Amino acid sequence: MGNTIYIEYNFTVSPLQPASDILIAELGEAGFESFVENETGLLAYIQKNDWSKNLIDTIEILENTEFSFHYSVKEIEQENWNATWEQNFNAIQVGEQCVVRAPFHKKPDVDYDIVIEPKMSFGTGHHETTHMMLQFILEHDFEGKSVLDMGCGTGVLAILSAMKGAKLIHAIDIDNWCYLNAKENVQRNGVDHVEVFEGDVALLGNTTYDVIIANINRNILLEDIPTYAKNLAPNGILFVSGFYQDDIFIISEKCNPCGLKFEKNIQRNDWVAVKYVF
Repeated sequence: MGNTIYIEYNFTVSPLQPASDILIAELGEAGFESFVENETGLLAYIQKNDWSKNLIDTIEILENTEFSFHYSVKEIEQENWNATWEQNFNAIQVGEQCVVRAPFHKKPDVDYDIVIEPKMSFGTGHHETTHMMLQFILEHDFEGKSVLDMGCGTGVLAILSAMKGAKLIHAIDIDNWCYLNAKENVQRNGVDHVEVFEGDVALLGNTTYDVIIANINRNILLEDIPTYAKNLAPNGILFVSGFYQDDIFIISEKCNPCGLKFEKNIQRNDWVAVKYVF
């Protein structure tokens, strides 16, 4: 692949929330691939080939006078990504049972120790949506279940599903970086029965799953929910995240005609994760 050049934006945001979350959502829509949140704001990355100097002018939250934004811009080569990430990544604990960490962190004494090297992929447990999806997986019985992790990013949700006893796990992401990175993380965590694919819902065919996990964004979820319902086994469970509390109604409006019934949601800041049952 060669050394891909990335553009790094280092944002200082005040106050942090909900401005950082909105900024990440808008930057993602604009083509930014990866984010590292920190105590003062966030780092955002986009491939140089997808970047233009006026791209940031389309980000509406930056015009909001309720928040203060400052940023600097620099180029960063793919090979320097891991060093950049190590400087900004802290291990994440989810409840009492699970830790998501990097290889350079000390091994914790927990039931589920997940080692992630995200490179340019989304999904380390830092973001509220990933954290809440990990919570949902921890709360439910996955023993012997078939699982789809749609928009898998680093593969962390598929990996935890495997650690909890799921027998068949498919992890799918449309982004090549995520596909390659998820494959690496699956091997790193010794859950080789997780199969990783590059693509979208068109790959599903007639495969049915006991559990479908989709941490994507609202618009893609609204488009894909009918397909998820078609591929859910009877009494199956759909976990979705990547949207705000105010969006639950519109997501449920799409789910209900498909036979998916709202059961519960978790909220962290303005973000939610929702459980639907089939």
